[in-house]
Amino acid sequence: MTRVSPTAAGPRPFVQRGRLIPIVGPGGTIMDQVAGAKFVLRWDAGTMTSIAEAEGALELVEEAWSRHDVDAVVAHLSAAIRGFTAGSDKCRAAMACVGLGQVMASAMSNLTASRAWFARAWRLVENEPPCLEQGWVAIAAMGCEVDDPEELLVAAELALDRARRFGDVNLETKALADAGLAHVEAGRLSEGMALLDEAMALACGPADSTEAAAKSVCSFFTACYHAADFERAGSWAEVLRRHGLIGATAGPALFLASHCDSVQAAVLVELGRWGEAEAALTSAKAEFEAAMPTASWHPDIALADLRIRQGRFADAEALLMGKDQSMEAALPAARLHLARGDHDLARSSALRGLRVLGRDRLRAVALLTVLVDAELRSGDLDAAGRACEELTRRTGNLGVPSLEGRAAAAQARVLDAAGEAGKAIGLLESTVDALNLRRLPWLRATLLIELARVRDEAGDRAAASLDAKAATVILDSLDVVLAPPDAALLERLGHGGRRLPADQMTAELTRQGKWWSATWGGTSLRLQDTKGLRYLAELIARPGTERHVLDLVDHVEGVRPGAVDRRALGDAGAILDGQARFTYRHRIADLRMEIDDALSEGRLEGAEALQAEHDQLVSQLARAFGLGGRDRRVASAAERSRLNVTRAIRSAIAKIADAMPEPGGALGHRVRTGLYCAYDPVADDDVRWIVHS
Repeated sequence: MTRVSPTAAGPRPFVQRGRLIPIVGPGGTIMDQVAGAKFVLRWDAGTMTSIAEAEGALELVEEAWSRHDVDAVVAHLSAAIRGFTAGSDKCRAAMACVGLGQVMASAMSNLTASRAWFARAWRLVENEPPCLEQGWVAIAAMGCEVDDPEELLVAAELALDRARRFGDVNLETKALADAGLAHVEAGRLSEGMALLDEAMALACGPADSTEAAAKSVCSFFTACYHAADFERAGSWAEVLRRHGLIGATAGPALFLASHCDSVQAAVLVELGRWGEAEAALTSAKAEFEAAMPTASWHPDIALADLRIRQGRFADAEALLMGKDQSMEAALPAARLHLARGDHDLARSSALRGLRVLGRDRLRAVALLTVLVDAELRSGDLDAAGRACEELTRRTGNLGVPSLEGRAAAAQARVLDAAGEAGKAIGLLESTVDALNLRRLPWLRATLLIELARVRDEAGDRAAASLDAKAATVILDSLDVVLAPPDAALLERLGHGGRRLPADQMTAELTRQGKWWSATWGGTSLRLQDTKGLRYLAELIARPGTERHVLDLVDHVEGVRPGAVDRRALGDAGAILDGQARFTYRHRIADLRMEIDDALSEGRLEGAEALQAEHDQLVSQLARAFGLGGRDRRVASAAERSRLNVTRAIRSAIAKIADAMPEPGGALGHRVRTGLYCAYDPVADDDVRWIVHS
């Protein structure tokens, strides 16, 4: 048995679709990795020819990478796999399969095909005598792309055994990081973070593969994000920057810099500094996309989560488009469906995530809170109770205050819905008392609002008012966007967040069945219900918040589930109305479930076929938003909605202004229309509008 020594060439990083292509192994690049695998020399001429052809294909892989020709990389790796397989060189064939799987995941955003190639790689080496290649195959995927933490842990422990048995510090670094991530996701935080600290020490020390270190840092930041361990992330960030693993250089350093920025933005969100978080994420996104030929990944998902909190749902959907293969995007997607009122899709998204995540605790807790609310809003108290029981089980002794606080709020909503307001109040009170105001001011404020709501509904208005006042004191120091129901509750309890100038008058828009009333200064106007008034009310309810016209249209149309004719989904062109977008979203979610089932059952070809249909529908849905570099045609959904919404809003404002010139004129000056609409009042306006629905 002869071993080919890895070459000394360093890795050539390549990033596509916002994620690393981690082409690493015992020696660095895919070519080094495959060339470094063990193989048995056979004196059969045909065998030697096949291997020689495979080695020639690997040289072409390197040349193709140098010009970022992904199609050529795929073709040459495929040829290498055929050659090594024909030459009975299973180890190098497996490593070539790993390389191809990594290309599929990162350069082509096809995790389905990627997992198929990783599965083939493992089949090639699993029955071989213990070897280093088994370790690299076991942890071929990015740690954050392995959904079930127990599966990730088994693979990492095998890789760690091979790394220490054969003395490969690069493999040991990646194995430690993946094992640490698995422990953290499963709720074993202390054990996991200790392994991650060890991995970071190796990454900044003896590990000499930049790509292996980069993949390890990615697992580290993912763990810190899910565990809300922002201090640990910050303490290592500077060390990683000094070591060159985080920086502005295109490739892994920039990718990890954007990941680090996303974790830091999560800190700012929890602190209620949303403007700073938005600035950090948009900057990270812009820097990444200016240097790399693709959209960013971590900043997009983090920004989507912030957009949902801000009520900018169409923006969030655009940022999440095509990312549903990754469980990292599952939580914001489920939250988006819930915020839009699509309870069925929120439920199915949460259930899909819970099924795929297995024994995960951190991400599962967040998904279970969505599931509880989806069941409650659908009126299924029994299902909400079952979800709450599972939430309680997974949250116990977790040690993550932000997750525990949000879980307690969900549990309190179930208790209140079941007629046990006293227990709900007790749970919320104890949770608020346990929170650190300095570290989690936004969460504390939201829990106080929840407490005020339960007390108000129970008839204890005096206590509710005190809770509302306490929440308002916190909110006055934060830069956040309150959801309209929360803002209305504070207003009703006499603690609205905005301090009005002494001479400012309030105009009110109130829904009364099929009519609206506009009142100001003792004058009242009765208006027949129109789409324009409903659009206007949506904007007034969220002052200062931009709303995409598609959000407004979907909200007013109130699209509902309908029969899905798959033949009608074949080619929608650029015209997608609210009902069509609703149908597309549900079909895409169904396909993702079918792909998960096919992968778990080993039906890899079927999974790839379903993935192709899925990608086609995502592409068609993206056209409604003018995404992916496509030109929006005049007949596109967004353009048609822009014209219709603008016309309807301006007509509604004109009717108000005819009878009430001053408040109507204030609306005319402060309401912006276009692709994005908003009501933008300023502090010294003579008239301030509020809405009651």
